[in-house]
Amino acid sequence: MNERDVFEYALLRVVPRVERGECFNAGVLVYCRAHSFVAARTHLDESKLFALDPEADVRGVRAALRAVEGVCAGGEAAGQAAHDDAGRRFRWLIAPRSTVVQPGPVHTGLTADPAAETERLLQLLVR
Repeated sequence: MNERDVFEYALLRVVPRVERGECFNAGVLVYCRAHSFVAARTHLDESKLFALDPEADVRGVRAALRAVEGVCAGGEAAGQAAHDDAGRRFRWLIAPRSTVVQPGPVHTGLTADPAAETERLLQLLVR
């Protein structure tokens, strides 16, 4: 039997016009302490973005999503968070902020494979 470990996840939401509060899912952040695992997978649906804001800055939104993926990856791509452990990077990324890319609430689950769980959640909740 595969041992399953607790993991946490949050959706990444794109809020093109913060003052309106309208949003859609564009990614998922997954953290599993038992595996020292943190990852983000993103998918930007441009048609949804332009439906909410025809003047949206697609390049800016993509850059923000890539930045989240970079912080999760660690190393040089993580900038100031490069030397932080996986849990600290996850906690920093899920902190509330008033920007175009925002984290949603944190949820928990059990998984034997955090990387596969990340892809499953992306397919189920984002694509």
